[in-house]
Amino acid sequence: MSFARLFAAVAAPAAVLTVLAAPALASTTCTSAPKDKWMSEDQMKAKIAEMGYKDIRTFKTTKGNCYEIYGHDKEGRKAEVYFDPTDGHIVKQEID
Repeated sequence: MSFARLFAAVAAPAAVLTVLAAPALASTTCTSAPKDKWMSEDQMKAKIAEMGYKDIRTFKTTKGNCYEIYGHDKEGRKAEVYFDPTDGHIVKQEID
């Protein structure tokens, strides 16, 4: 097999996998508002508790300017949730 054919046989599937993986690597963006317009972490944690989320094992700020949690929803299901830090609304959630 020639080098060109071998390269094409390897490069084409790799390119397809790269394109398919790109959305998984994309970051969720929640706001472009300056941080002085955000709720404090304590305010957000209180709002999250009011919404029924519990057993929060991770609370962090993402590169996309979201507050992100890993925990459980009020039904006890595993939850990964992204919140807009300016008002606390849910931007994205994944429930297992």
